[in-house]
Amino acid sequence: MASVFSAIIAGQLPGRFVWEDDEFVAFLTIAPVTPGHTLVVPRKEIDQWQDVDPGLFARLNSVAQHIGQAVRTAFDAPRAGLLIAGLEVPHLHVHVFPAYTMGDFDISGADTAPTPESLDEAQAKIKKALRDLGHTANVPE
Repeated sequence: MASVFSAIIAGQLPGRFVWEDDEFVAFLTIAPVTPGHTLVVPRKEIDQWQDVDPGLFARLNSVAQHIGQAVRTAFDAPRAGLLIAGLEVPHLHVHVFPAYTMGDFDISGADTAPTPESLDEAQAKIKKALRDLGHTANVPE
C-alpha cells in the first residue's frame, strides 16, 4: 500500500511543494513545530533511513541543507533544525524547520491546526528564499 507521502507526490492528495527534482520533493507539513516546517521526502518509498542507499541518503541531506538555508533566511531564524523521526509515516522523510529554541525540536508539540493562510504564506516565503539562493530550477510554480 502506498504511503500518504506517495499520494501527495502523485497529486492524489494536496501538498504545498517548495522543491521538486527527479529524486526528491519537499513540502510543508500540516503539523508544523514552527512556521516553515518542511518535509524532504524521496520519491521512492523507503521506510527506514538506515536502509537507504548511502548515495541517495547523501543527496537527500543535500536537498535538506538547501531547504534549511531557505527556511533560516525566510524566517530570520538563528538555526535550521533537522530531524528524522519516521514514526508518523512509514516513508523516509526529513523534518527541516526554522529553530529558535531547543523546544522547537519537540515535534510532539506541533501545531495540528495551522491556518491555510499561514501555510500559504510560509510556502511563498520558502520558495522566494530558494529562488534567491539560486535554486529556481527546483522551485515549482
